[in-house]
Amino acid sequence: MDGNLTLHLANFSTLFVCMVLKFPQIFVLMRARASAGVSLNSLLLELLGFIVFMSYQMYYDYPPLTYLEYPILIAQDVIVLLLILHYNRNLKHSLVYAALFVGGWQLLTVQKWVIDLAMSLCTFISASSKLAQLQCLWNSKDSRQVSTLTWALATYTCLARIFTTVITTGDTQVLIRFVVMTILNMWVTVTVIYYKPHAVKQD
Repeated sequence: MDGNLTLHLANFSTLFVCMVLKFPQIFVLMRARASAGVSLNSLLLELLGFIVFMSYQMYYDYPPLTYLEYPILIAQDVIVLLLILHYNRNLKHSLVYAALFVGGWQLLTVQKWVIDLAMSLCTFISASSKLAQLQCLWNSKDSRQVSTLTWALATYTCLARIFTTVITTGDTQVLIRFVVMTILNMWVTVTVIYYKPHAVKQD
């Protein structure tokens, strides 16, 4: 019973955190009216990784509580994407990105081998998104528009998902992804904090 309670707490705490995960980043961008230090490539890769991962979980009928946060995260990422495009004066590109993501989403579940292949690349895609953000921070040496809280919360959700995956599905690919994401999220969080003293703290 204690194990089930812990599992439920991990699932629901992850879902709750993900409901507000990107809010700090959204507020920072809106307050600054600029997106310096926030990597567009990182966000696009993250969106792609989220879509692949959620599609994989749904395709294999995994328990909804193990991936229910992903539609929420995708919606929040879309808002962050629109803000970045707006402040970079590239909002017209949003239609192109929308067409590519929706079309790709439909193609993922056409054949079993397609979703399996996409999932095998998912860890690489998601890791690349974190490395792109790190590269952006190293180049700009400015984390004023990057939310420390968002990255810290992302680290927590990955840690929680390591636990829930071990208890529920035990899927090795999923576990590897969450372990890698936890390490990289922590690295980004530390990097954001490192560059904060050079600017007025925003969050």
